[in-house]
Amino acid sequence: MAIQLARQVPDLTVIATASRPETQAWVRELGAHHVIDHRQPLAQQVADLGIGAPAFIFSATHTDEHIEQIAELIAPQGRFALIDDPKTLDVVPFKRKSVSTHWEFMFTRSMFETADMETQGQILSAIASLVDAGEVRTTLTERFSPINAANLKRAHQALESTTARGKIVIEGWQ
Repeated sequence: MAIQLARQVPDLTVIATASRPETQAWVRELGAHHVIDHRQPLAQQVADLGIGAPAFIFSATHTDEHIEQIAELIAPQGRFALIDDPKTLDVVPFKRKSVSTHWEFMFTRSMFETADMETQGQILSAIASLVDAGEVRTTLTERFSPINAANLKRAHQALESTTARGKIVIEGWQ
């Protein structure tokens, strides 16, 4: 979804990461302009694209494994956003480039009743409009049914394999 949402920003070049041919093709289908392999050095791959250092980087998963490389490749005064839960997050490598870090958690506004709490509804409405217009589509790739221990185990194994692509849904009671 992040690829599709980023493509809504005019003049933004989207670089996605994927390591297997099928996932590389999939992220291109979703709108990535370029695809680099997250199992190889990131900064060199981005440099090889010849488009300059990215000013914005979004990390959805395994941030702790890539933080040093992200600090190396991000542009000075860049913005780094993440949504995962690394065990630790050392942002000191960002200091020399004055990189700002933004941690997004969907429920912060409602949990803390922030002054801009209604913004979450506005964001969701905007995304719903993009879905209705066909500008973004689901990233659902697998469905397991019914909801039972065996299917929970199958879904969990798929996620742990690190080869899962997209979202997995477990649905339907017996």
